[in-house]
Amino acid sequence: MPKIFTPTNQIRLTNVAVVRMKKSGKRFEIACYKNKVLSWRSGAEKDLDEVLQTIAVFNNVSKGEVAKKEELQKAFGKDDVTEICKEILAKGELQVSEKERQGQLDSMFKEIATTVADKCVNPETKRPYPVSIIEKSMKDIHYSIKPHRNAKQQALDVIRLLRDTIPLERAKMRLKLALPAKEAKRLKERIAKLSSTVTEGEEWEGERLMLTCLIDPGHFREMDEIIRTETKGAGALEVLNLKEIKEGEEVLE
Repeated sequence: MPKIFTPTNQIRLTNVAVVRMKKSGKRFEIACYKNKVLSWRSGAEKDLDEVLQTIAVFNNVSKGEVAKKEELQKAFGKDDVTEICKEILAKGELQVSEKERQGQLDSMFKEIATTVADKCVNPETKRPYPVSIIEKSMKDIHYSIKPHRNAKQQALDVIRLLRDTIPLERAKMRLKLALPAKEAKRLKERIAKLSSTVTEGEEWEGERLMLTCLIDPGHFREMDEIIRTETKGAGALEVLNLKEIKEGEEVLE
């Protein structure tokens, strides 16, 4: 009875998402679980075993042809399969059907719009916009989704772009600052120079000046650094509101 020969460099996989990279004139592919590639790229998924169906680099996933170690060494300058898989996962092109690709783009478009609506307000009314208005405004400026960047990064880009078309700004944070008396005047002037900082009130409590102010969330780390380092622990910062908004949604006429 003749033996059935199965090549040792073949692995058969099903229900797979393929990420492909061309390097040194050759094609290299990895086999991933569906819907996990974008999660890895956005940072939501950090476990490689949850992304890859198998720790292997292929010449052709659908045929089960595994790339030889010499090919990997020549193309990538290394033969560490796990590291090469990570490189392909980060820089390769996800192979999906047109229908799947459009579905992913539509989902990311919605996620970006939702993030913008959550972070921003109309500066004139302090009210947030409905997601539907942000989506319409994104379409009006013909915003193009970038699949390799996560939704949060793109939301910051969209905020900058939409400011030219609708009244829009980041919802400010309300903070309460305690400044030691001997540093109060200098620090108050320093804080006032931070872009978009608005001082709502101030009063003295013993040997400390208490300031209530609104700041752009993008300046929170800088504000925290000023209070921690320049008061040498004698000052304090308290977040009163993460987002200063008025109830109800904004409506564009």
